[in-house]
Amino acid sequence: MKQFILFVVFLFMLPVIAVSSEAIHWGFQKGADGRPAEAGGQLDQMLAEYNSFYKGSPKKKVVYLTFDNGYENGHTNTILDTLKKEKVPAAFFITGHYLESAPELVKRMVKEGHIIGNHSWHHYDLTSVPGSTVIEEMKLVEDQVAKLTAQKKTPYVRPPRGIFSENVLKTAEKAGYTHVMWSLAYVDWYADQPKGKDYAYNEIMKQIHPGAVIMLHSVSKDNAEALPDVIRDLKKKGYTFKSLDHLAGA
Repeated sequence: MKQFILFVVFLFMLPVIAVSSEAIHWGFQKGADGRPAEAGGQLDQMLAEYNSFYKGSPKKKVVYLTFDNGYENGHTNTILDTLKKEKVPAAFFITGHYLESAPELVKRMVKEGHIIGNHSWHHYDLTSVPGSTVIEEMKLVEDQVAKLTAQKKTPYVRPPRGIFSENVLKTAEKAGYTHVMWSLAYVDWYADQPKGKDYAYNEIMKQIHPGAVIMLHSVSKDNAEALPDVIRDLKKKGYTFKSLDHLAGA
């Protein structure tokens, strides 16, 4: 009995490693001239610990095309047409608003072999809500996607505005969700500030690197118009496009 009491006391004396709830705004050093983007050792380690990703292998000329869809602006059908013609898979991270306002597009995405990613139902800052709400936000999207399409799970999560914490990563992983950030992006979310398809093309191509997770916003007309040339020219450079299942090793 004495040994048991000592063992319990010992357990209580062990240090408790706290998981941080401090908000992190995703950012990285952009790739250039084929060099991969770098988030830094601390973020790399944190993401790896919770089975999360922002880029693939730097040794293979594989890229992963993803879109964030908060609302529909009339360009997603054009994007889907291009993907279909070029036989390129993509992932679309959608919100509750998108599910409710553009269900036919969501159905088309899945029917044509793309992955629906989870961008939360209300597009909250997930670091500002309890863990139970984080999971509820993901489940609401997942359940509605399952009702509309043949995709029954949305395992890949992208936090709204790229804001997350170690606690959010841990909460999501315990519930079976994998965070997928990105290693290539540019300011393309202001739908009322187009700069032309050449600008979009150049912003993407100058950052491209092996293993890139490309994040684009579907509200951008520039992206929709640049996408055919981006895909064709990357193929000419020896790149192949893979799905997030390939990135995650699913």
